[in-house]
Amino acid sequence: MSITSIRIADDVDKPLEALSKKLDRSRNYIINQAIKEFLARQSLEDSRWQDTLEALESIKAGKTIDEEDVNAWLNSWGTNDRNSPPKL
Repeated sequence: MSITSIRIADDVDKPLEALSKKLDRSRNYIINQAIKEFLARQSLEDSRWQDTLEALESIKAGKTIDEEDVNAWLNSWGTNDRNSPPKL
């Protein structure tokens, strides 16, 4: 485990201290959890961005599905005659 020094602004420090006492956890634990959650969220955003770029490339290549086919499929959900998903 590495050690990193950070400066915490007063408007963050006071609520951090209060949360630390409320949860009976160290400030270090809360900061580490916050960083882990931030990194996980950033990773998810990166993944979604990559998916978006791939989708745009697919559209540029003409790989699309007609709106009517998609709507017919979605409208069949919850019925006894559920359609198969439309194919490219």
